[in-house]
Amino acid sequence: MDPALTDVLEEQLARWGGDELILHHDAPSGAWIILALHSSRLGPPTGGTRFKAYARLADAVTDALRLSEGMTRKYAVAGFERGGGKAVIHAPAELDAGERQALLRRYGTLLRELGGRFYTGPDVGTSPTDMDVIAETGAPYVFARTPAAGGAGSSGPYTALSVFAGIRAACAHVFGTDDLSGRRVVVQGVGSVGAGLVERLVDAGADVRFADLDAGVVHDLERRTGARSLDPGAVLAHPCDVLAPCALGGVLDARTIPTLRCRIVAGGANNPLATEGDELRLAERGIFYVPDYAINIGGAMAITGMEALGWTEAEATERVTRSAEQAVRRILELSDREGVSTEEAARRLAEERLAG
Repeated sequence: MDPALTDVLEEQLARWGGDELILHHDAPSGAWIILALHSSRLGPPTGGTRFKAYARLADAVTDALRLSEGMTRKYAVAGFERGGGKAVIHAPAELDAGERQALLRRYGTLLRELGGRFYTGPDVGTSPTDMDVIAETGAPYVFARTPAAGGAGSSGPYTALSVFAGIRAACAHVFGTDDLSGRRVVVQGVGSVGAGLVERLVDAGADVRFADLDAGVVHDLERRTGARSLDPGAVLAHPCDVLAPCALGGVLDARTIPTLRCRIVAGGANNPLATEGDELRLAERGIFYVPDYAINIGGAMAITGMEALGWTEAEATERVTRSAEQAVRRILELSDREGVSTEEAARRLAEERLAG
């Protein structure tokens, strides 16, 4: 076994505290499928499927472990009856379209064999169209298929909704009002979540700046919304009231946190903090951090609610908005009352729910 992977398993599994880790090698493609089933305390483990070529298998496992634990906290803080899980497909970068679809179908077969021990939907590197393919062999354990295939479609707009609602609640706590008119907000990353967030912020009257590596996406969003773009290399340090990381995780660390010029960090990216203790670095600078799993619940909650629980779109919108607003209020109030970081406050609320 890869020595780096052995180190991950020995050092991280003990403190991960999850239910089950499955490593499955897909021989035809050379890919590894990692299923991190963290908790079934509140319901069946549920989480997205991330498709990515990592530098090492150990990195893919590390990502799956962290993301699955975040899903457990996400559902617990929201009071949603699902457990935390995550799938990561660590695939060779050179797979062609046919090989990729064949791999996804074999992955679906694995989900079917698990018989409900894990439910999944899109994540970084996968889409509702991919869920259609996976569902060919993996139904009924696949959410967020395209509407044409009987699903509810992309989860991105609902995640953007919950982040937007969380930002409003955070502004109410920090600035005394949830009115976003003229409020300066910087969004890092404008994929399906970030772009939807920019649109909602602009509609609310916020002064929005954003950055992304895809020049075509940037141009289109500028044209549609009137929001102006920033250099991706300088986005984190741009002066603002709210910084919303909506790209990949690990962007806030000992190097970048001292450069921030914001009052609130609240975004849709999973695990934006690179290491434990980064939340304290933010607090020392007087920056209010809203834990990612408290406000990026929208997509997971709405799609699961509509496809498994029979919610209407209106009901999903109302529940997602209320959940994010309540979670942020409770976290910030507990943080103030107990004198702990917002990350610690969120963990306590999640543990209280899991213990109950």
